[in-house]
Amino acid sequence: MSADPVLSLLRPEILALSPYSSARKESSGGRIWLDANENPLTPSTGKPLLNRYPEPQPADLIARLAAYYAVAENNILVTRGSDEGIDLLLRAFCRAGQDAILITPPTYGMYAVSAAIQNARVVAVPLLADKNFALNPEAVLAAITPSVKLVFLCSPNNPTGALLARRDVLQLVQELLSKAVVVVDEAYLEFAGTPSLTQELAGNPNLVVLRTLSKAFGLAGIRCGVTIASPTLISVLQKIIAPYPVPTPVLEAALAAITTDGVTAAQRSVQGLIAERIRVTARLATLPCVRRLWPSDSNFILFEVTDSARVMSATRAVGVVLRDRSRDYSLTNCVRMTMGTPDENNAALEAIARV
Repeated sequence: MSADPVLSLLRPEILALSPYSSARKESSGGRIWLDANENPLTPSTGKPLLNRYPEPQPADLIARLAAYYAVAENNILVTRGSDEGIDLLLRAFCRAGQDAILITPPTYGMYAVSAAIQNARVVAVPLLADKNFALNPEAVLAAITPSVKLVFLCSPNNPTGALLARRDVLQLVQELLSKAVVVVDEAYLEFAGTPSLTQELAGNPNLVVLRTLSKAFGLAGIRCGVTIASPTLISVLQKIIAPYPVPTPVLEAALAAITTDGVTAAQRSVQGLIAERIRVTARLATLPCVRRLWPSDSNFILFEVTDSARVMSATRAVGVVLRDRSRDYSLTNCVRMTMGTPDENNAALEAIARV
């Protein structure tokens, strides 16, 4: 086994890969750039910089993200949403037709989709529905085989909403040290008010944490995700990521958000959405068609109704779009409602109350 146990899990051809060397990776300084086959102008708008390729991993953004997430700069890779981080991990670790990932349904659908694209098998170990969809670490460990390279855990979990128990996640990380990489998707963590598992990176080289600016910062439209892992693994993922994953407008929007004022505004927004989550949960509990609600540590609520098709029809009739999760494992007649503004939430509640 190699000195770093994670390296032994990677596809050997990825380890041996010589990555594409872009012009921006090779350039340093200079006043006149004639190296990257760019147009010297932007004829349509005249706006500067848009005619130039951006930095592959912009240093200013990396520095601000590292400070916000309280990790070292070499622990960070900026991606086109967390979905690109998921895809990169699949491509780095899973040989098509040979390797597998493990997921814990009901959970975020892109893990299985990315696996299918890579032709990797999916091993499913369901969450414990009778325990508020808790993780079952013993069952996960029992399902691990040498072909399982990645274990995807979503915490807070989408679509159920609750955090996975930290001790259960860490048990898996520690017991799978030389067997599999544990990927913890923390897209909704700001709404949970608990510390990130990035605090556990030291001594756990098989731990990867995914974060995003889509939720708490309200920047879903810029597609800016963050993969946080050991410097060794980050350097491997840099081999296979697209040459320029951070477009200049994305960089500008992200830099504007990750400032003292921007972080304060995001925190204020999170607190407002949590207050709405509490209020809406209490109101839903009184409605005749609502059978059950699950505790949420996210910006959405999952609840079971008597007839999800009728609820969806009633809300659609007044222009409110919810998400029917009935096709997910163990979620028959379950609906997911994202927290909007108070007026938006009231419109949804009024429609559900009429079912």
